Amino acid sequence: MLDETPVGDLLHLSTQTRQLFIKAVQALRRPYGVGDLHALDTLSTFMTCVLAKRYTNPSSDIIEVLAGLDQIDTVFGDFVAALEGLIRNGRGPGVECCPHGVGHAQDKRQPADGQEPQQQQQQQPKGKSNCTYTADLQQRAVELALAVSSGAYQTSLLTYFIQRDLFPAIIGCIQSQSSLETSGDETRITRPFMLLGLLANYNKFEFQNPYQMRLNDFVNERVIKDIVKGVGKTCQKLRDQYIDVQEDLPEGWTLANTLNKIGLGAIAPGGKPPPKPVYDADTAKRMFAELPGEEAAVLLATYDFSHANKLFSLELVTGAPRSEKGEDSPFANFISLTSYLLQHAHLSQRTTLYCHLNLMVFRLLIEDPVLCKRMCSDESKVPVRLCRQRSPYLPLVRSERVIATAVMDTMIDAINHNLRRRLDVGLYTLCVGILLRIISYMSRSRTRLQYHWADLFRSLLSLIRFLTTYASDLKGLSHINTLLDHVVNLLALGLSAGETFLPTPAAYDDLFYKVVETGEVLVKFRDTYGLANRASNSIDTLVSVSVHYKEMLGTDGSKAAKGKRTGGQLTSLQVAEVIKQGYETLSIQAKEGLDSWEKYREADERTLLKKMGRQAVGDVGVLISR
Repeated sequence: MLDETPVGDLLHLSTQTRQLFIKAVQALRRPYGVGDLHALDTLSTFMTCVLAKRYTNPSSDIIEVLAGLDQIDTVFGDFVAALEGLIRNGRGPGVECCPHGVGHAQDKRQPADGQEPQQQQQQQPKGKSNCTYTADLQQRAVELALAVSSGAYQTSLLTYFIQRDLFPAIIGCIQSQSSLETSGDETRITRPFMLLGLLANYNKFEFQNPYQMRLNDFVNERVIKDIVKGVGKTCQKLRDQYIDVQEDLPEGWTLANTLNKIGLGAIAPGGKPPPKPVYDADTAKRMFAELPGEEAAVLLATYDFSHANKLFSLELVTGAPRSEKGEDSPFANFISLTSYLLQHAHLSQRTTLYCHLNLMVFRLLIEDPVLCKRMCSDESKVPVRLCRQRSPYLPLVRSERVIATAVMDTMIDAINHNLRRRLDVGLYTLCVGILLRIISYMSRSRTRLQYHWADLFRSLLSLIRFLTTYASDLKGLSHINTLLDHVVNLLALGLSAGETFLPTPAAYDDLFYKVVETGEVLVKFRDTYGLANRASNSIDTLVSVSVHYKEMLGTDGSKAAKGKRTGGQLTSLQVAEVIKQGYETLSIQAKEGLDSWEKYREADERTLLKKMGRQAVGDVGVLISR
């Protein structure tokens, strides 16, 4: 009924709406029976409908509907105080945790065989910590707070949540929800975490948001572990939504698969699995464009915690390795989801925003030398499922791998699958910048990883070809110069310091081969963008290497080519031999500081983070209204 009521009529009914709101708040503050639970449900529906309407003057009109200007401080203050108490610990002191013991009904069971009655009595005493009614109260109070936060995000009402400081209550809710034996649902952890993300982002660039300060100081390791696990499970659920549209992992050999293929599935162990639906290209594209699900709003809080809290970042990277049940680690799930998001980033602005958000998390983690060292070490090895829903494909890795190599694969896939004339310069700058930071660390620490380096350098040179071909469309894009410098300097770092991080001489030779092969494109690239006139890149290093070998390959007296020409051309093996010999006369004059980079500053991403905040608010609103 409220959904169909016009705004004007709703304002005329303000006397009735105020009475409803005040009575419901009173039911929260002085519960009788299950009245508080019903009041939460009523308020969730009421606030969702009221806040979703388009008002001429949102703040003043909503205040008029709820309490009136002269009473709003008292009434809405009582509402927020009641919510805080319910979120923190359910019903207040002096009130039974649940009516008639309904929250402990599962404890009223017969003693197990061989168990003495005395042992039954020694079970955990009844209280709020193991009361399912209290847990439900907390969860519904969180959902009501989410409904108000998302619906009133652009109004002055949210200042009541800022002034009250719900941070301790939200953390208490997460702690009690995670300790409840019946809590197998990750939303009991992630919904309060989402609320924290919305509140921490409210006007955080306009004033000193107290929730941001709380994130900095938070050190409860147990709660952080629970949050990270909840984020990991949510990422896995969001990733699986993509897989439900298109299965992208080649089936490994099993006896059951073989029997099914030859028509003997009836005798296969476990029977024949139900076939997954296969969608045509247009249908799949439309379904992909609607992903990820609204639960992705949890990624905003993940970013904020990663930016503000070192302990959270450490737990995200190192915590909860692959379990005995076969569950992937939270960070593996985070990387996996990001790879699926990036392959479909071009389908919607919403997906693109979540891609940027996750990439900023990667950047923050990699800029921490302790975490980067961990990600590049064998101790970090975990299996990671990466997206293979669009070609070209990188080599499939099913086994455990160093986590940094999975991150690099994710960046390469993003570079390969998002080339457009309207290039997302910010996304590409993040991806190439992350690769630059990882390889800079590896170069300084002389860390050598087994990796398909040829694919990485091939993708970077393909990006240079694209930038050269479509220069007329790209030259005027904002911050394009930063992207150009990152690409050039990363390749120059490989040429000048490749022996410090490439695992074999063959990998080093292959990089030179690819640069020589792209020589003409590099010269055109330099001239098109005027790179020689800017001191911030090392384009001369790439061009000089190409020219050096071009002269060797074109000289009749070259030792490698002498007597081996076939139709005036050298084979690839002969070119590789020339490259090896050319090291003796090659002098690489690379600029200093190729392995340096600017540290992340949140203020630089202010516009994007504001857009991301609005998107997360919208997703939470849709999630709660269902």
